Order: sequence, then structure tokens, then C-alpha cells
Amino acid sequence: MSATADEYEWFDELFPDLAEAYCITLVEKVGPVELVHRLGGGVGPVLTGGRAITDAAFDLPEVSADMLQLTALVALGAWTLMIEPNGYIGVTEDKAVPASTGTRWVSHFVNIDGVDAFLWVEDGEVRLSFEPSVPEVRWGSNPDDSLDAMRAAGFDFSPEPPDTYAPASASFAFAEHLTGVRLSPDVIRDSSFQCGLVPVR
Repeated sequence: MSATADEYEWFDELFPDLAEAYCITLVEKVGPVELVHRLGGGVGPVLTGGRAITDAAFDLPEVSADMLQLTALVALGAWTLMIEPNGYIGVTEDKAVPASTGTRWVSHFVNIDGVDAFLWVEDGEVRLSFEPSVPEVRWGSNPDDSLDAMRAAGFDFSPEPPDTYAPASASFAFAEHLTGVRLSPDVIRDSSFQCGLVPVR
């Protein structure tokens, strides 16, 4: 059975500071350090837990003059999870497409203004890209192949979705459908993340 949006309600509840503005990416068969290097970045410190990486990421723009983004990475089986508090590199095609060579790349993003994005890339090819808040507008090489899975995950395609619509939670569920990786509170709360410092320009 596919994951659904209500199975990821814990993210907003348990990690409210991170949930305000984040990008979460899953990349197959590429380790954390290699992924940082693919993005043109350098290895940073190891930090434990969501609060530590969120604090570090929000401190970095002042230190780096807005030139670097903190990425926090951990291996989950054959996949690497990359979390960017207050970041967007994972859904930036100029970064993600070349970094996706030989792998599957699935990323979703929300910022503090409610702007959102979802990106699925296979070996340099954008398979699907859309804004979770308006999933009826999609592009990529296969924009309509996953409509049933998107609906099952919780995306609402109606012109006026209900107030209970949770596109961010649906993005987590759809990412699980595409990767087979189920994220849990423990992963974010307890993991030791290898951080990377990636240029944003």
C-alpha cells in the first residue's frame, strides 16, 4: 500500500522550525560525500539531529554572505537523504540535473512564503516537476504517468482544494512511492549528518 499524506503529519508537528523552510532530497547509489562533491561543495562538520542542522543552516548565510548552503546528509541503505534547512538546491535543475548522472533524484521544497516545488530526475532527465500546491500544472518527460500515485499520496487537483489540503505531507508520501524510502521522526531527530557547504551561485 502506498504512503499517504496523513502518515507524514509528524513532520510539521515535531520539527516546526525545519518545516517552515526546507528542501529534502533522496538520491540513489550516491554516498553523502560524493553527493556534496557532485554539487560542487566541500565537506563540513558532522551534526546530530534536526535542531542542530537547522540552527547551523540559519546561521550560515550571515557567515558566508549568502554564498553557501548547508546540506545535511545521511546514508539510508542504498539512498542518501539530503536535508537543506532554508535551502532549495535539491529542486534547482541547474544543480540537480547534472548531479543526477547515473542515479534517481527525488526532491521537494517549501519556503517560508509557501512557495513549493517537487522534482524527479532520472540520469539527467527531468521526469516530473510541479508545484505541490498546484499539482494540475506539471512538466517533464513523463508528467502524467504518476497521476494515480500522486492522488493516492494526497495531492488535490481541484481548482479550490479544501483548507485541510497538505501538499507538503503529500510530497513526503509521493517521494516514498518513488524511492521506497520511508522517513521517520527518528531519522531526523537522531541521525549524525555529514554536512556539506555548497555554493548557491
